[in-house]
Amino acid sequence: MSIKVVQIIANTNKSLAFEIVAKGFKENNIDVTYFLLQKGESEFSKFLELIGIKFYIIPIDGKINISKSFFKIFYLLVRIRPKIVHTHLREANLIGLTISSFLFIPNRIYTRHHSTSNIEYHPDAVKWDRYTNYLSTHIVSISQNVTNVLTERENVSLRKITLIPHGFNIDKFKHTNEQKTNSLKVKYNIKGDSYPIIGVISRYIHLKGLQHIIPAFSELKKIYPKAYLVLANAIGSDSNEIKNILADNLKQEDYLEIAFESDLYHLYGVFDFFVHTPINNEVEAFGQTYVEALAAGVPSVFTLSGIANDIIINENNALVVAHKSSTEIFNALQRLIKDDSLRNKIIENGEKTVQCFSGELYVENHLNLYKKLCHPKDKK
Repeated sequence: MSIKVVQIIANTNKSLAFEIVAKGFKENNIDVTYFLLQKGESEFSKFLELIGIKFYIIPIDGKINISKSFFKIFYLLVRIRPKIVHTHLREANLIGLTISSFLFIPNRIYTRHHSTSNIEYHPDAVKWDRYTNYLSTHIVSISQNVTNVLTERENVSLRKITLIPHGFNIDKFKHTNEQKTNSLKVKYNIKGDSYPIIGVISRYIHLKGLQHIIPAFSELKKIYPKAYLVLANAIGSDSNEIKNILADNLKQEDYLEIAFESDLYHLYGVFDFFVHTPINNEVEAFGQTYVEALAAGVPSVFTLSGIANDIIINENNALVVAHKSSTEIFNALQRLIKDDSLRNKIIENGEKTVQCFSGELYVENHLNLYKKLCHPKDKK
């Protein structure tokens, strides 16, 4: 497929989804260049270098760098002359879509990676969502929930939207190496007799519901003295609040905070159970941890939000609890610990659920969208 594409991504260290797409572009001979709006090299830039995809790192911190980045992106787009500019995340959307619109680049796509977070937490930013909706010629929605927000709350035409759920390397979650999992336990000084190990992978922001998980674990600890809480991706704008809740409910030796772990596949192998409980059914745009936990075969407790609205069934592939309920989280964890039959059923059904989120389909959906936009008369 002879299509020239520029992908513009802001402030991303590592993303398995971005890696899957980049590798898929390489394997399908897409002429793609990445603009990475960030301070320096990242896990993703190292990945692009490893597989031989051209990229530019463009700093955007501070007014001077923003001005420089604007002109550099302008110059590069004039030189490359892509048929498609596809942007991801706020700064990339604002800068990339503005410049590509000014240059009359025919296909200006952005992927909507958030749902109602601006509406609920940052109302002043809603105008920028509407601005990017206006500048784009097409929007990739990552879940039906996001599509509903775009059409019902932001008045975007459904004809402008294509639904492409995230893709995953499903087999890499399922087929892990026990030695590597044990190495992670050693790396983080997790005691061999810790049980149950409760995993959470979530930024420290209010909408993720950590403020309800921590008290639930505190109650669980009273019944299972060797229980251990692992909090990964433990950074975010509400860090002070979450750390205060941890201090009020738990001893330092009861939990582990991991800011970043690149080996996500084996990190799930550390967990006996997994919890993800966003505070309402709209605030999560997708929620990759829903799919990852099921793919890894970790019995889970969820609230419904994002993609979970479409794929999670209570007592079938997870236990579903009410939003903002520490009591229900605690009770659900107790059920999973005690009920072997329920646990095995959830694991088996979860593995079936995630088959529709393959990396191959994720790449194919992007290629089909690009082909449709650049070659609308080609129906093949």
